[in-house]
Parts: sequence; structure tokens; C-alpha cells
Amino acid sequence: MRSVFRQLALFLVVGAVLAGCGQIGQSTANRSPGTATDPNNPNDFESGQERAQASGTTIRDAFLQRRNEERIVQVNRYIWTASLQVLNFLPIQEVDPYTGVIITGFGTPPGGGNSYRATVLIQDPALDARSLNVALQTRGGPASASTVRAVEDAILTRARQLRIADGGR
Repeated sequence: MRSVFRQLALFLVVGAVLAGCGQIGQSTANRSPGTATDPNNPNDFESGQERAQASGTTIRDAFLQRRNEERIVQVNRYIWTASLQVLNFLPIQEVDPYTGVIITGFGTPPGGGNSYRATVLIQDPALDARSLNVALQTRGGPASASTVRAVEDAILTRARQLRIADGGR
């Protein structure tokens, strides 16, 4: 029971320290004219919280900046479409065109005996082999490198066919 109270006390102390981080080192150089510099002055119309929000130095701001800096990958549309067409025998579980990820469930290719699932990562807008990463898995473990290479080749060949059919843009 005593350790629970210690953990709670430690949590509150750390929280109080972190909450105060936004107030430390505030400069008056960025103040607009007419704002008071004395926090005890009743005429001060700029609160400490407003100063911290304006300077972007609070803990909350650090987390918001990280969320806003999430990486959005430009995905090659031909590779994206070709991946979905070549792997159409696999049930789609998740797709995210903003990060270039396609995740499928297990499925058996036409005329095949093994069941596969795939994860496709398209990480560049170029129609290039370096833009495409495929991971295949069987129910017994990872698929052979030759099988993965064959699927990648099929996707890239289909992507080139789509590009040519689209007028080579």
C-alpha cells in the first residue's frame, strides 16, 4: 500500500514539474507593446498560460507538433494499383494510401497449394524497384526469397503495363 502512495506522489511531482516547464525561460523580447511584465500585476492581461501557448514551449505543444509532423509518403499510383491487382486473390485487411501500406490476410493463389499473406510497402513516388517492398508469409513462416522476388517482379511488370496503357505519363 505504501508503494502505491509513493508512486502516486512521484507521479504528481513529475506532473507538476512538467506542467511548469512551459513557464521557464520566458523571454520578454517577444511581448507585444503594452503587456505587463510583472505576473503579480492585476493589470496584466496576458496570463502565464497564454505566454506559454504563444511561445510553443509547453509539453502539450511538443506532442501536438509530433502529431502534425507525421510523415505522409507519396505513393506511385501504378505500383499501388498493380499491387492490388496482382494480389487480388488475398483478402485485404488494411490499406493506407497515405503511408503506402497494404496488408492482406491468408489466401491461396489460383492453381497453388500454399496459403500466403502479404504486406506491401510502397515508399516512393517513382516507378522503380526500390519503391516497392513485399513481405510474404506462409502459415509455416516466411516465404522463400524467390517467391517474394517473383511477386515483386509481377507487381512491377503490371505497374509498367498500367503506365504504358495510361499514355506513359
